[in-house]
Amino acid sequence: MLPLSLLRTAQNHPMLVELKNGETYNGHLVSCDNWMNINLREVICTSRDGDKFWRMPECYIRGSTIKYLRIPDEVIDMVKEEALVKARSRNDVSKGRGGSNMRSGRGGGRGTFGNRGRPAPLRGGGTGRGQHKKK
Repeated sequence: MLPLSLLRTAQNHPMLVELKNGETYNGHLVSCDNWMNINLREVICTSRDGDKFWRMPECYIRGSTIKYLRIPDEVIDMVKEEALVKARSRNDVSKGRGGSNMRSGRGGGRGTFGNRGRPAPLRGGGTGRGQHKKK
């Protein structure tokens, strides 16, 4: 399971974020990007010592400052289910039960990659240079 797919599934769920400096943020995940930058809403921030608290309507956390994330077990279960569904659909496509398989069929793709840009040879053994059969 990839961390970013886990975070995308965790959207609108509560989570705890601990930063490298020791601060913690509890809130609901609004969004994340490819660098693990995240937006939280309804946030409670706790200081390093644990003696000060702040309530914020929303906050932005840069991904490079995150030490770890705590996500509910239900989200992890959702990611596992999605992975199973995707694996099943990939198996169905590879067995020819759905999707498009560009390499199947007779003569598909003639003259594309195999001939490296040269025209496909003519059928019937001719060279294609003026050798026509007369009727």
